[in-house]
Amino acid sequence: MQYVSSRGSAQALNFEDVTLAGLASDGGLYLPESWPLFSSQEIAALAGLSYVETAVRVMMPFVAGSLSEAELRDLCTQAYGRFSHQAVTPLVQLDHRHWLLELFHGPTLAFKDVALQLLGLLFEKFLSNSDRHLTIVGATSGDTGSAAIDAVAGRDKIDIFMLHPDGRVSDVQRRQMTTVRAPNVYNIAVDGSFDDAQALVKRMFNDREFSSRFSLSAVNSINWARLMAQVVYYFYAAVRLGAPDRPVAFSVPTGNFGDVFAGYVAAKMGLPVARLIVATNVNDILHRALSQGDYSQGKVTATATPSMDIQVSSNFERLLFDLGGRDGKAMAAQMHGFEATRAMRLSNAQREGAAKLFSSARIDADDMSIAMRWANDAAGQVIDPHSAVGLAAARASDLDPAIPMVTLATAHPAKFPDAVERSTGVRPPLPARISNLFDREERYAKLPATMEAVSAYIAERATPRD
Repeated sequence: MQYVSSRGSAQALNFEDVTLAGLASDGGLYLPESWPLFSSQEIAALAGLSYVETAVRVMMPFVAGSLSEAELRDLCTQAYGRFSHQAVTPLVQLDHRHWLLELFHGPTLAFKDVALQLLGLLFEKFLSNSDRHLTIVGATSGDTGSAAIDAVAGRDKIDIFMLHPDGRVSDVQRRQMTTVRAPNVYNIAVDGSFDDAQALVKRMFNDREFSSRFSLSAVNSINWARLMAQVVYYFYAAVRLGAPDRPVAFSVPTGNFGDVFAGYVAAKMGLPVARLIVATNVNDILHRALSQGDYSQGKVTATATPSMDIQVSSNFERLLFDLGGRDGKAMAAQMHGFEATRAMRLSNAQREGAAKLFSSARIDADDMSIAMRWANDAAGQVIDPHSAVGLAAARASDLDPAIPMVTLATAHPAKFPDAVERSTGVRPPLPARISNLFDREERYAKLPATMEAVSAYIAERATPRD
């Protein structure tokens, strides 16, 4: 399998190289050169398989040429052996049509673990026969940071520098990053929003003088391997609800568009996805883009769902590229225009293509709270605010009620205890495995959100290329 850049001019890479590279050299994002297609018989054959075996079958086409089936199975067995539930991503029924897909049973209590536990092992595998030392630079709106740090802490040949917006993640989210004492882990709190942090990461990758000094890689969902691993749980859930003989819809709390794009990939592979609902909070750039064709950046508003407080969704570029006929030159021009003006209009082909599968909803704080109370009162399920945004959008959908509706539950409610308690009166306790989190000492740097300050900090501590 070869991978191509959404902006058309970067060299095509195999799976190993695209995993280690992260962002393409032309500033674009990597995608497979074509989508593997599963037959109805192949999808039906997933019924009854374990999560690990499902993962091997779904991901094997994407890693062909870089990993054998036995190697992939071994990595998946290690990655998902750390989850606290035997099903890894279990389904929970709320009523006659609504389901939760619980993605928070990994070590850091968020859906990012599903991909990042595997990605850490992939990095280690691909670096084991190389003299290369990887410098991971990432930005997090809350959960990616802790999941990435847990996945690579203490691993040889890797340093990780994680940027988070100072004061704009929950206390649990921050402490899960800043209390990790491994010598290869560096946390940076930047004075700004997640979008500011993400822009800094992209600038470092695109700055030839800086990037040439280090072997940079990414753990954000700009890294294809992250998205690939997330495709698996769409298949796992849908098959348990009747696929391929029955279509299934998904409502996805959405910030950077990676999680919901994985659902799009599953649909392109042949999974009968009836609809993907892009559920946003009041930072609604994606809702405006999908409903009106208006992808224009507004000011980030801090909410009780900090992982969705985003106004520039990196992975949206992958969708626009695929819907726009995979014209890299046109995509580069469109994105350069957006980067210059912070606004763009979707083309007719992009809007019409998206409308075939996607719908969207903007969920405010009141609707989020109502969904949290409904889940608790009607189904005995305490859910976190992000999952509640997805559930509110799912319950407002006009989709045929005969189609099962799955809301992706993206984080454990204990990561956001204040917001949960305000809405439900229930204060969720931390699971036993991290119950001492608030007793641990924190360590992180506070820096201005400038390229000069952050790149200098990293340059002083990262291992340069040979």
